[in-house]
Amino acid sequence: MNLFLPCMGAVGLLLVVAVFAVIGIYNRLVTLRNRVDNAWSQIDVQLRRRYDLIPNLVETVKGYASHEKETLEKVIQARNMAMSAEGVKAQGEAENMLTGTLKSIFALAEAYPDLKANQNFLMLQEELSGTESKIAYSRQFYNDSVMTYNTSTQTFPSNILAGMFGFKEREYFEIEEAAKEPVKVQF
Repeated sequence: MNLFLPCMGAVGLLLVVAVFAVIGIYNRLVTLRNRVDNAWSQIDVQLRRRYDLIPNLVETVKGYASHEKETLEKVIQARNMAMSAEGVKAQGEAENMLTGTLKSIFALAEAYPDLKANQNFLMLQEELSGTESKIAYSRQFYNDSVMTYNTSTQTFPSNILAGMFGFKEREYFEIEEAAKEPVKVQF
């Protein structure tokens, strides 16, 4: 009987340690999931800012390059697609398309010296450039958060709890190789 009590105490202690370990792992997974959600919302803030700048940029360009209607329409169409995209993958594809069309607007500026010198155009171009930098930083932070979260949901022993409680792998916000290349200007 005297040997039975210490064994019960050891089993009880192990059970308490296991419960606290499960609680700690679960709370870490929740924290990481919330960090990914927050990182995505930071991207969303910068994308909204970008969407708000684009109509002003298009209107400024219209005054100087009215016969470039097709290019301007493509920019607006790409903006609308990006605004309505749902999901990380669809958003990434739409943003890649929008980035490509924006490059075409800046390429137009090379053909129109008056547009290139316009203060409103320069200001919008600078704001958009700053926003692009913020989007790049936000994308990097989001992808880092996704990597940490996905690693936690895939490694032992947290993968067991992740599966039990429905923590699903998240997608990275990726940019296509074509969008990374500089725009080619040809006249």
